[in-house]
Amino acid sequence: MPDYTKLIDKETWAFIDETASYYPPDTYQMSLADQRAIYDRMCRAFFQGYPDSVTARDSTLAGVPVRTYSGADAQAQIVYFHGGGFVVGGLESHDDVCAELCEGTGCTVTAVDYRLAPEHKHPAMFDDAIAATRAVLAATEGPVLLCGDSAGGNLAAAAAHGLRGENRITGQVLIYPGLGGDINAGSYLEHAEAPLLTRDEILYYGDIRSDGPAPEANATYAPLHDNDFSGLPPTMVITAECDPLSDDGRDYRDAILAAGGKAVWINETGLVHGYLRARTTVKRARQSFDRIIAALNALKIGDWPYA
Repeated sequence: MPDYTKLIDKETWAFIDETASYYPPDTYQMSLADQRAIYDRMCRAFFQGYPDSVTARDSTLAGVPVRTYSGADAQAQIVYFHGGGFVVGGLESHDDVCAELCEGTGCTVTAVDYRLAPEHKHPAMFDDAIAATRAVLAATEGPVLLCGDSAGGNLAAAAAHGLRGENRITGQVLIYPGLGGDINAGSYLEHAEAPLLTRDEILYYGDIRSDGPAPEANATYAPLHDNDFSGLPPTMVITAECDPLSDDGRDYRDAILAAGGKAVWINETGLVHGYLRARTTVKRARQSFDRIIAALNALKIGDWPYA
């Protein structure tokens, strides 16, 4: 078991403690209504507002609810998928994150309010991700980037796999994504009791996402289960060191590189799952968010600074 008192600095511990004050570790064992209410309150407690230059409007794309943040470069687009284990979260939970991505990149950001489990089982959320991304691609001739955190990182990658060869995706940035790694090996065991996300929580979210056993060898459910990683867009995967999901980033990078593609993996020292909410209070999280912005800015112009 890692010694988190040494791996995690005081700033990050303060963030962990504040998060736990809103979102207790046993929240995933509560009713769905309570889980969602607690998660929404926690996200709102960390809400930073919008930069002055950013406005947003709600609408639908291909029948999927979205929130569009207007950037300086109307032709460059980011499609963003929020985290929350496919069970919690929505347009409000990552509202300020999307607004800051818009300001930092100049891109128009489309946040996708995909359907949640268990009311809507897989592949409902994947279908929404594909439909919304296709609609964005059809509406612009400019660069389109995919981005998401946690469960949303899964959906961004699944959309990239699902649209391969059909449409152009300029790049993808995946933030501590769950991509379907081996839950009985590596970081899933080493960091099984990590602060803010445990292996038991991951198992819970997986159990209620699908009807019956999880699909096997199905990239729409777990992108790491694909048998072909060629033809994917340039990919940055950024993970937290103290997170059961961290090895997924390494394994996804390796799979893309082995297929001749471009990919980089950054495992952020001493950070924990959900650290996007700490970007204004924790130096390490701020630096990571800056790396995310820089990657999106490079990918939108076709640059690859990671050779």
